[in-house]
Amino acid sequence: MATSMMRGGPDDEGFYYDEAESLAFGHRRLSIIDLTDAGHQPMHSSDENITLIFNGEIYNFLQLKDELSLLGHSFKTKSDTEIIIKAYEEWGEECFSRLKGMFAIAIYDKRRKEVLLARDPMGIKPLYYFVDNEQLIFASEIRALKKLGSFQENPDWKVYFYTYGFLPEPVTTLKGVHPLRRGTCLKYSLNTKSYTNSTFYNPTYTSTITDYKEAKFYVKEKLELAVKRHLISDAPIGFFLSGGIDSSLLTLLGNQYKKEDLHTLSIIFNDKNYSEKQYQELIAEQTDAKHHPFLLEKDMFLNALPDIFEAMDQPSTDGVNTYFICKYAKDAGLKAVISGLGADELLGGYASFKNSGIANKIKAAPGFLLRSSKFAPQYKYKKISFLDRRDPIGDYLFNRGYYSTDETARILDADESWVKSRLDEIQVPKFVSSLQDGNKTSYLESDIYMQSQLLKDTDYMSMWHSIEVRVPFLDIDFVDMVNSISANLKFDHEQGKYLLIDSFKDVLPKEIWDRKKQGFVFPFQEWMKSGKGDILEGKKNERLEKMYQSGKLNWSRYWTYMIANLHKV
Repeated sequence: MATSMMRGGPDDEGFYYDEAESLAFGHRRLSIIDLTDAGHQPMHSSDENITLIFNGEIYNFLQLKDELSLLGHSFKTKSDTEIIIKAYEEWGEECFSRLKGMFAIAIYDKRRKEVLLARDPMGIKPLYYFVDNEQLIFASEIRALKKLGSFQENPDWKVYFYTYGFLPEPVTTLKGVHPLRRGTCLKYSLNTKSYTNSTFYNPTYTSTITDYKEAKFYVKEKLELAVKRHLISDAPIGFFLSGGIDSSLLTLLGNQYKKEDLHTLSIIFNDKNYSEKQYQELIAEQTDAKHHPFLLEKDMFLNALPDIFEAMDQPSTDGVNTYFICKYAKDAGLKAVISGLGADELLGGYASFKNSGIANKIKAAPGFLLRSSKFAPQYKYKKISFLDRRDPIGDYLFNRGYYSTDETARILDADESWVKSRLDEIQVPKFVSSLQDGNKTSYLESDIYMQSQLLKDTDYMSMWHSIEVRVPFLDIDFVDMVNSISANLKFDHEQGKYLLIDSFKDVLPKEIWDRKKQGFVFPFQEWMKSGKGDILEGKKNERLEKMYQSGKLNWSRYWTYMIANLHKV
């Protein structure tokens, strides 16, 4: 299992066994803080009653170290891993709510004969598990669990994949294997073979900040603090610089706080319709960082496809862009990079924030009209049928759904009612329905799209290249502050993310924010049409193939079909 994840942890490996309890821990290390052998894992407490393995970064570990020192704790290493052990000794499982960072943690408490699993509040780091009355098995990637050879394929996974373009939590391709919910702790008793789940973080939405100037002040203050935290590293660190608002802002802020050993990475294309080279260079020229532009061409993309498919831990229509930028980060000699992921979801950067009013008006129509939209010739109208659900999931699929339920049923040669019953398994908390439109959309984009696709894809594609990706916009203090700003201050503006832009107009050049949003996109459709070869040989759906070649099926939906048929479970 550990060897299967060696690419994500090439620097060291470690194992711990307690044969009396039939317990084993395995760990692969990517060393970024405390590069010495002192950071080796599994790590033990001084009395050896606590054993810990941990993936991620604790950005406030120095502050916690000071607090724990005052409480009488001493330290042998400079790593954040040791801080978690001491924090658990001092505060028990309450320690998880004190950790500010990204983490998947496993602790063996020998005295209590318990194993605890914990995942960070934003779900940045993945943690998958299987549990029953006989055993607990867990890993950071599904590929590790596959190595046991004891899990059956989840027979329903393609229903979710065709509908969403990824597998929404808690779905995986393996039956009985689920991701630990973000902000939760699972506690497993080795004596009784039973377990409990407890939540140490829940997102809340309030309107405690109602003054626009105050909102701008806190956005600026908290984001600057988040960037400072995320620059903690004993290895060279870089910034993904796409040329858009989010990556440009983080790069400029990072340059203010860490001028030495800073790098920027950009992907450029020969096709000017996709390349943002001029905006990337504009920002790079304003920093002291070493800039690394990488030209990506069609043949490079097509030749990399087999490795891209192998890198996909779980099927997803996204992640190819992250694959290449992480590959280039490794080529540049980096181990940690900073990404602008999260700003769009929190501060209204997507078209879905504008579409909520449209969805509300459409939902006023009779149910039979909504359902009949599935027969529309264009897919943007077919998606109206999802609104017949009349719940937040329907709102989400109206904006981001891939195949309608009847299309999914047709592809899988299944009954549409069965497809709908499977999709009903995905739910969101009841409070989401009562949120204001902007906050509701923010929750759905964060808890479904970002959580189950963007973060998951980012993690396995970065780990494939031995790169750690850090996301300052998901710093928990910044997130909580943004969620406390009145919805109208965040979302009631023609320009998306205007509050963020306005808070940093003294930092961001006008050329960056005063232009049409482009997004981090590649010319995949053109490349695939002209040169995908026999990648789907023997697995083609002639109807979909014909629709794609004639332009009646867009790239993303055709790519969904390809991934569904090429992913190895």
